[in-house]
Amino acid sequence: MFLPTTRKEMHQRGWEELDVILVTGDTYIDSPYHGAAVAGQVLVKEGFRVGIVSQPRTDTIEDIAALGEPKLFWGISAGCVDSMVANYTSSGKRRNQDDFTAGGVNDRRPDRASIAYTSLVRRAFKGTVPVVIGGIEASLRRVTHYDWWDNKIRRSLLFDAKADLLVYGMGEATVTELARRLKNNDPIDDLRGTCRIAKEKPEDALEIVSFDEVAADRSKYVEMFQQFYKHSDPVSGKKLAQRHGDRWLVQNQPSPNLTTAELDRFSDIPWELETHPREAVHGPVKAWETVRFSVMTHRGCYGECNFCAIAVHQGLTIQSRSEQSVVQEIQRMTAHPKFKGIVADVGGPTANMYGYECSKKIKKGSCEHKRCVCPTTCPALPVTHEPHLNLLRRVRNLPGIRKVFVASGIRTDLVMDDKKHGDAYIEEIAAHHVSGQLKVAPEHFDDRILGLMGKPGLDTILDFKQKFERASQKAGKKQFLTYYVIAAHPGCSMEDMEKMGNFARERFGLTPEQVQIFTPTPGTWSTVMYATGIDPFTGNAVYVERDGGKRRQQKEVVAGRGPGARQPVPRFRLGGSGPHNESGFRARTRGR
Repeated sequence: MFLPTTRKEMHQRGWEELDVILVTGDTYIDSPYHGAAVAGQVLVKEGFRVGIVSQPRTDTIEDIAALGEPKLFWGISAGCVDSMVANYTSSGKRRNQDDFTAGGVNDRRPDRASIAYTSLVRRAFKGTVPVVIGGIEASLRRVTHYDWWDNKIRRSLLFDAKADLLVYGMGEATVTELARRLKNNDPIDDLRGTCRIAKEKPEDALEIVSFDEVAADRSKYVEMFQQFYKHSDPVSGKKLAQRHGDRWLVQNQPSPNLTTAELDRFSDIPWELETHPREAVHGPVKAWETVRFSVMTHRGCYGECNFCAIAVHQGLTIQSRSEQSVVQEIQRMTAHPKFKGIVADVGGPTANMYGYECSKKIKKGSCEHKRCVCPTTCPALPVTHEPHLNLLRRVRNLPGIRKVFVASGIRTDLVMDDKKHGDAYIEEIAAHHVSGQLKVAPEHFDDRILGLMGKPGLDTILDFKQKFERASQKAGKKQFLTYYVIAAHPGCSMEDMEKMGNFARERFGLTPEQVQIFTPTPGTWSTVMYATGIDPFTGNAVYVERDGGKRRQQKEVVAGRGPGARQPVPRFRLGGSGPHNESGFRARTRGR
């Protein structure tokens, strides 16, 4: 059942008032890929009355006031993507299209939507219940951060939005506990997974470099981000305090990782899998159509790529659903009138990380001085593709299922590291789960740039390519690998991009045609490099291309269209919807 969007819909549920009202910058779709819908349905499941206001107009309080005032709190989200990323291209031009808006016209999401929507609530209801901001925009802007669109260091979003509380990370458990505490008049200052503003620094909080210091000297951003990043793990992370003028931002420890049983409980919701009828009349939501019948098997990522914010939003620990939970969700899908027997994706941020994790990390938290899979896979990580293989086999044999695809990206290094199940995984993926092209993510073809990106070398991709092509031939199918590529990443010059394009044509037999220009979004190491010109891991200076025209040229030259590049070989295109690329719905919503 849809969350109420009007008083009439409230009354149909027998509700005269609401406990929580959620405000979102996206068209409301009742789906596990829609962050506000997830928060709302989880709260309803726990016994709270929740309504939703979708894309309210900002020139009037009529929309924001439509459901009245909640008893417990307002929950505000810019949507499934940072509103500035949604509204502007990587070249800084205003987007005409919004893939998260019914009808597709980009005229319903304000810039800095968390600030705009909080202001709306304050205008409509003086002295109202707590206003809580959350979602990907708030999560990644929760501390002092570099803002590419303003080209300046900005305060924590909590100060600029003038909200009462900020929920960061994947917030189902946090918002549920918040609602319980507010209902019982219990204190919320120590609630994990939240940030608040305080007049004094708590005695048990670790002080990090202040906003004023970073704003005055960008090189301080390196130290600040190192301190912040170190405490992003829910097992080892500590409470942090950051001075902003005469006040303090207090970040409580991250919310604990969910157990499989907890994740299953939050996933056990009978979704409508439709756009709300009030919004559907305006047209389709483009991004939604490709993932309507997809299922997320897990959250988190080992990758820790420097350009990706998953580490500070979802975390580095893989939290997997049970096989039975995934199967039950797919079984519910088969009853949907639009379901044609095709499951578009069974995966997550990275598909082949399902079902295994380092026992040391679970007990003690992420290692401070080494990464799980870069430059090579840690021997302590028990890489196995058996859980994903078993799940795929079970799903494709369910009644009513014709095809099951893996549309999420795959880490080829992990496949090659799995000596027991890796080859079988390649053969089964090639035979049963590829829709023409399989997504992999080299990101670049130069070891120096890959090092700055936090990516391993190309050896595993070349080996994987050979095995995948043989497996496809064995299965009697003509199918290819789709490669994610980034232009203008810190450290990357025009010459580097020319070499990359030539390398792709010589070694892979293809011409890159879809290449994503790096956008410095809050919450990543690569953005620290862009803002400071410093490699935070060595302290050395790093070249950064900041000129918009030359950034675009890097994209062009890799496709063989720039000066000095060789003539392109027309084969097939490189893809572009990884976690660094904001053009795809799945990439945006995996962070909710």
